[in-house]
Amino acid sequence: MDARRNITALLGPTNTGKTHHAVERMLGHPSGMIGLPLRLLAREVYDRVVDRAGQMSVALVTGEEKLIPPAPRYWVCTVEAMPNDIPVSFMAIDEIQLAADSERGHVFTDRLLHSRGLNETILLGAATIRPMLEHLLDGVNYVSRPRFSKLTFAGQKKITRLPKRTAIVGFSASMVYAVAELIRRQRGGAAVVLGALSPRTRNAQVELYQSGDVDHIVATDAIGMGLNMDVDHVAFAATRKFDGFQFRNLTAAEMGQIAGRAGRYMNDGTFGLTADAVSIDPETIEQLEDHRFEPLRVLQWRNRNLNFASVDRLLGSLNALPNREGLTRTRPGADIETLTLIARDPEVIDRATARDSVELLWETCQLPDYRNITGSEHANLVATIFRYVADTGRIDTQWFARQLAYCDNTNGDIDTLSNRIAHVRTWTFVANRQDWLDDPGHWQELTRAMEDRLSDALHERLTQRFIDRRTSVLMKRLREREELMSSVDQEGAVLVEGEYAGRIEGLRFIAEPAGGDHSKVLISAALQTVTETLTGRAQSVVAAPDPDFSLDAAGNIIWKSHAVGRLAGSENLLKPRVETLADEQVAAADREAVQMRLSKFVSRHIAGLLAPLVSLSEAEDITGIARGVAFQIAEAVGVLPREQVAGEVKSLGQDERAVLRKHGVRFGAFHIFVPTILKPAPTALRLLLWALHDAEKRGLDASALPAAMPQQGLTSVPFDKSTPRGFYQVVGFRVCGERAVRVDMLERLGDMIRTRVFWRAQREGEERPDGSVEGGGFTVVPDMMSLVGCSGDEFSSILKSLGFSAQKRKAPDKPVPEEPAAGPSAGATAATAAETPAETTTAAEAPEAVGAVETAPAETAPNAAVECKPADTPVAETVDAVPTGDAAPTESSEPDAAVEEDAKSAEPEMIEVWWPKDTGPFRHQRQHAGGRSKSAKGNSGKPDRNRHKKPGSGKKPSGQRPAAPRREKPMDPNSPFAVLGQLKQGLTKK
Repeated sequence: MDARRNITALLGPTNTGKTHHAVERMLGHPSGMIGLPLRLLAREVYDRVVDRAGQMSVALVTGEEKLIPPAPRYWVCTVEAMPNDIPVSFMAIDEIQLAADSERGHVFTDRLLHSRGLNETILLGAATIRPMLEHLLDGVNYVSRPRFSKLTFAGQKKITRLPKRTAIVGFSASMVYAVAELIRRQRGGAAVVLGALSPRTRNAQVELYQSGDVDHIVATDAIGMGLNMDVDHVAFAATRKFDGFQFRNLTAAEMGQIAGRAGRYMNDGTFGLTADAVSIDPETIEQLEDHRFEPLRVLQWRNRNLNFASVDRLLGSLNALPNREGLTRTRPGADIETLTLIARDPEVIDRATARDSVELLWETCQLPDYRNITGSEHANLVATIFRYVADTGRIDTQWFARQLAYCDNTNGDIDTLSNRIAHVRTWTFVANRQDWLDDPGHWQELTRAMEDRLSDALHERLTQRFIDRRTSVLMKRLREREELMSSVDQEGAVLVEGEYAGRIEGLRFIAEPAGGDHSKVLISAALQTVTETLTGRAQSVVAAPDPDFSLDAAGNIIWKSHAVGRLAGSENLLKPRVETLADEQVAAADREAVQMRLSKFVSRHIAGLLAPLVSLSEAEDITGIARGVAFQIAEAVGVLPREQVAGEVKSLGQDERAVLRKHGVRFGAFHIFVPTILKPAPTALRLLLWALHDAEKRGLDASALPAAMPQQGLTSVPFDKSTPRGFYQVVGFRVCGERAVRVDMLERLGDMIRTRVFWRAQREGEERPDGSVEGGGFTVVPDMMSLVGCSGDEFSSILKSLGFSAQKRKAPDKPVPEEPAAGPSAGATAATAAETPAETTTAAEAPEAVGAVETAPAETAPNAAVECKPADTPVAETVDAVPTGDAAPTESSEPDAAVEEDAKSAEPEMIEVWWPKDTGPFRHQRQHAGGRSKSAKGNSGKPDRNRHKKPGSGKKPSGQRPAAPRREKPMDPNSPFAVLGQLKQGLTKK
């Protein structure tokens, strides 16, 4: 039979059963060969033929894999690896339209023109190649096969909205990885298929999809070359790709080849766009749906009659032009570029002189660049292999073993393992050359085993990265309608088939945050168990005693470390609303019972910590104006500035005040407050109730509250201006200048100031307290500062905020107490002192006895001979008078040098005296201070100008009587004046 006349062109779109028909025809012949476009597809067809004819009857030949039994009947090959010297009864070439491909087309064109079966030849492909077949071949029998199912455009959808059984197509590894990662997060996972995967990895990934473990597969355009899977929808993640030279738009025929994978056999399919794919025009959509594309006009061609006389002649023959219309010389491929590069190497040229060596060089240049490294690096590898084979006939075994050792490592990420597999594929290609290595069978087994290990590791990494294993198992069992078992452990974790689905906290089920279909599956499977558990917990809450509950700072009611309710604001600050935190799985009756139980706990909790406030708001014995004051105290949560209710407090009678004090109210100079609720626990509760109440009435944001209250034990803290208005008052502090002071400490400070600012002796001999100044006012003493925990300008700002102002005055003179003389009379002692005025000792010069005098009160020990001033005259303004008495003998009136030195007077010292303003909290005391305040400050509150005049000069203040002279006291015998008097008497006697 004439093989040239027995050629059939089986043409049609995808899903027409062309490949299946060719395989069946081949198995009907005693021998046959089929060429396929991809290694992956070749492996798929090989497995199918082995199932029918047996492993010993089928050979697999690809670039990097050769499984050839002793006497095979059928050959399954990639188109590039098809042997040219094996006669077979049947010959088939799949996807023949790839003869127009710029990179691989010349190989398909060569097989189209020259590969024939002895009895039958079938060319499989798209109808677009028919015009070229009619032009190049004679006597071809054309058979068109219609598509089994309908293909429809479904528009553009987000990746997360793509239907199940969808294949998403990208045109780079990075794009495929990105899409698969997104699907894993949103839909549970996807299988991944790339052309660079080994058959073992590819088959394992496809099995995940085919078995239903995942519902999506992400692949490159390799999916369009006959990879048969159950795909219902094909989504293009892009409509442009890099073809090795430039980025370009996909042709309609290329898109049709890929979209045709949807709708296998009799099931209709759809195609569409997703991700960042640019929309396609209606004309292209119509072409895809009707499978009508522009016919091919030219095929790629390269000369197969090569001249191996020399390297130059070989290059010349490779660049020969076709002599038939419709063929065009293909662009130089990687093999020609490699030959061009190593032809410049003198060591290579010196070895490639004979025909056999030139042919060996060309065979070496056929080594594919699986690693996608630079042209020069690949050329160096090819040159090294050529030198080994040309010199010794074999590649050095130790060198080859070292190259393999670099790849024998299953650790690393996806990219690392993919790179190692690419290297192994290179060495597998070398090992499958029977005459390049010693014992090639050993190296073939070794490289195949290494590729399998790396492929398994790569599959594992792909699965770990792009597939949620829990999802795949659950989805598969759900599709098989198996019942999923769920349980709740003691910690509240909810498990579905041993997989963690979420946790129960209090009376709520918290699902695992991961999204996608698997969450719905887990929740639906766990709901029955969760409902039973929540019902039991609700009953436990109702029966729990009060100590089992607590209230946190956010207002959550805690039971067994989890919130079961929370407080919300209401009209009554002391009676907040209680909201139950429970899922809808808790029955309405149980929810109501839980709310009643929590409300009772909250009421008792507030009544326990804030009993005085509750008593003030509910007491029946508080009536009239006192009732209004009590209400305002409760509204202020126990701390009320006095100025806000000054009028009401002034109107209160003593009986009404007594009633309020019975309920714990204290009337201070600055605040009316309840001291017992200023402790940390009641204060925290008051702050919470105030925040909830203000959130209800004035929209206070509870999150604006400080993270913590002022630390326990502090009497004042720096004023933080970022706190909400009213915060410090609620926690028991008052903002005073730069500080916030605790109100009870502020009242103690007020009490201390009150005893000093208008001090009068209540009994004879009473000492003036530290800080009290004669004539009115006070100076700051350490005890005052220690109460509020600050000093300096900060303490001054507190005093100013309380209504005090500072003024400078002369420091009062140091009083010198008198002591009765042991020998001479008191009068003689006074006379002696009068004759020696320079003996008055300054503070710096005085001995220890003088130091004791400094600490004595200013009014308790004046000298008996000092001129008396009115009681209201400030000590700082008083002019010291020289004491008078009996004169001492003149012959002993010469003082020594030490006495004269002690008699020097010190410069007057100025002190800062604080005085209440008319608007301060002590103004009522100032107004009732009598002649003391008027003589010191005048009727207008300013210092009296007459107080600087000498006694008896000028006019007397109207209505003021002259003060009576003070009664003299006996001199202290231990005073310096008594000692000096005795010394003078002793000198006089001599």
